[in-house]
Amino acid sequence: MKYFVASRWRNAKQAKQLISKIRTKGWKVFSFFENRYNRSSGENPETEMRRFESTPHWRKNKQIRNIFKTDIKELKSSDVVILLLPAGRSAHIEAGIAYGLGKKLILIGSSKKAETHYLIFDEFYNSIDEFINSLPSKR
Repeated sequence: MKYFVASRWRNAKQAKQLISKIRTKGWKVFSFFENRYNRSSGENPETEMRRFESTPHWRKNKQIRNIFKTDIKELKSSDVVILLLPAGRSAHIEAGIAYGLGKKLILIGSSKKAETHYLIFDEFYNSIDEFINSLPSKR
């Protein structure tokens, strides 16, 4: 079983906790935080995202294209896709792609309002710990 974690860069701390806890249970997991083409400067995530989002000619940018290719490859090879809230547009698009590919979908976090399209998710958890407690150990 291979998990794919989608979230937002600004939610890096929680996403990295989730990734670590899934691995502690013995499962494989990929997240764009570990995409070798993503390079964190160690700055505040908000500052990094503002810089990334303002990349000129982004559609032709080699780094952005490599990030996309790697993320899509890993998404396709995963068995389960987790959307960790709060999540940005790209993470929601990844969830939609996963749904179209017939992947199992898990939502972690709570939405403050009704979201009809969140019904694509197979399982819902209010917190990372609630999900992890439901996850069997592979070992």
